Amino acid sequence: MSKIDLKPRGMMYPAPAVIASAYDKDGKADSCTLAFATMCSHKPPAVMIAINSTAKRKTLKSILERKEFALGFPTIDQVAETDYIGMASGYDVDKIEKVGFTTTKAKKVNAPIINEMKVSIECKVMNIVEVGSHTQITGEIVNIQADEEVIGEKGKVDLKLLNPIVYDDVLYDYYQVGDKIADAFNVGVKFRK
Repeated sequence: MSKIDLKPRGMMYPAPAVIASAYDKDGKADSCTLAFATMCSHKPPAVMIAINSTAKRKTLKSILERKEFALGFPTIDQVAETDYIGMASGYDVDKIEKVGFTTTKAKKVNAPIINEMKVSIECKVMNIVEVGSHTQITGEIVNIQADEEVIGEKGKVDLKLLNPIVYDDVLYDYYQVGDKIADAFNVGVKFRK
């Protein structure tokens, strides 16, 4: 099988579609959809997000001013709302209101939680770095809110019950998560012998 060289570009498979939200300097909630989001530490629990800083991004400005934000994990039933929040500018329209979402103040940080997200994490900014076209923000997770309906038998968020959106940043498509194929930290044990 031969390999083909492709033009370098940012890509990661799979990429979650998440919605970052923050209050602006006047206390108004804003949000933006991101595909650049990942875990980056267990202790302390932390996530990394990156927001395009070469374009005017109101949510980025709000996060940098407040040093706190929330991340919501939309479900496949919220794909149109998620897509719109990623296209529109918070400088032009109240995106949260436009799609029919509502917010409440997070419990542990001064950031808005989008009530319609079944899982949200509350973060305090730990680190900010400029990386090319994006501002990379590391946030310490200080609280997680989850709807009871997405909590599985083990008392944790169940991926299948959440049914989050997966984004393909190469082809610009949305997907849903497939079936479980193996138990992590178990299926590879056969190679230890």
